[in-house]
Amino acid sequence: MTSQQLADELKRIATTQVSDITRAVKEGQKSIALNEVRDMARRLGLLADAFDPKSAAEKPEPGAESRDEPVDDAQAA
Repeated sequence: MTSQQLADELKRIATTQVSDITRAVKEGQKSIALNEVRDMARRLGLLADAFDPKSAAEKPEPGAESRDEPVDDAQAA
């Protein structure tokens, strides 16, 4: 992946996710906004792992850090 392709992908992720987060906040949907933030973090993490596969192997299983968190309305649905 070239630096231009990386920049394009980062811009695409940010634009899409921020748009979704903004819409959820405006509609008063806190749970959805938080889920969108988590999704953006996951997508950026996957992109980062593509550039440094060694660090990906050292990370905990996806979702492991959130297993002890209470389930919010959006997750319960």
